[in-house]
Amino acid sequence: MPTVHINGRFLTQPVSGVQRYAQEIVTALDTLAGEGALGADYELLTPPGARTLDLAHISTRVIGTRAGHLWDQVDYAKAARHGTALCLAMTGPVLLRRQVVVIHDAAVQRHPEHFSKAYVLAHSVLDRLLARRAVVATVSEFSRRELAEVLPVAEKDIVVAPNGAEHLSIAPDTGVVERLGLTPNGYFLTLGNLTRNKNLAVALRALARLAPGSAKLVAVGRMDRSVFGSAGLPEPGPDVLLPGRLDDAEVAGLMRGARALIFPSIYEGFGIPPLEAFVNDCPVLASTAPAVREVCGPAADYFEPHDDATLARLMQMLLDDADGAIRRDRLTKARERVARYTWRGSARILADACAKVSA
Repeated sequence: MPTVHINGRFLTQPVSGVQRYAQEIVTALDTLAGEGALGADYELLTPPGARTLDLAHISTRVIGTRAGHLWDQVDYAKAARHGTALCLAMTGPVLLRRQVVVIHDAAVQRHPEHFSKAYVLAHSVLDRLLARRAVVATVSEFSRRELAEVLPVAEKDIVVAPNGAEHLSIAPDTGVVERLGLTPNGYFLTLGNLTRNKNLAVALRALARLAPGSAKLVAVGRMDRSVFGSAGLPEPGPDVLLPGRLDDAEVAGLMRGARALIFPSIYEGFGIPPLEAFVNDCPVLASTAPAVREVCGPAADYFEPHDDATLARLMQMLLDDADGAIRRDRLTKARERVARYTWRGSARILADACAKVSA
């Protein structure tokens, strides 16, 4: 049987959307392997010091002595050269031809101002080289169109394997609401690290338009208070809570008690948090970023990324929804959207792509 070598460098990185995707795809592949549904042997290759995943059917092997991109290009490339490489987190070894690489978006090319010059240069080169050698996969039809234009590569040759959200269909830690001093339905929620693309500023400005004390905003993610006031962000007022990173059960608990998730991103290749919110019966107020509209469809209410006035109006609309009619309507539509996206389905798509490469 052919062997597929999964690039496990993502297990050395902080967990954000890309790393979440890689982790959940590997876990779903492990389930498929246990069912005998893959037609190949899979193994996870990791650098020294990487986190571990609880896998029952896919073996894990620590290889090499290097770290970062050098581990990708040397240690991992050497170990995977006789099989098929599966790289799930934006990059892979440029000298391998038998590989599938998931490039989640074209953010580096479309919004280079959101990244360091070194990062932009590295990925501008790597992405183009990988497009010539590897089978490129991505997470949405929007990202497929974007990557086809910027790499360039034929759109029909790019595989689409979307994100899922069943990882957050878990028993919620509802006690987190009380621990943070909140009241159910008395707050809005945002998820994401404090980066320019995540656009927390528009949510802060919208909150400031509401009557003082009418609602709180809970911003979950890696937050550095020193950034406020120095990156176009208004200083957080008394109705803004910054609890930092929380575990999945706590996030699910906050979603269950929130008036809505606010997802104000300027640019996304997909955007997992709206789906996570739908799984937890939490309405979504989302920016009009094309990939977000693709995923959420009619289940969300939308505002332009810098339009705090419209966002404030939508927040007030939900605060005034005394009988819950708007909420029920949105969540009925949300359940239909969630059914379209599963980690298992996307793992199957990527496994089929690897099988074609192996052949």
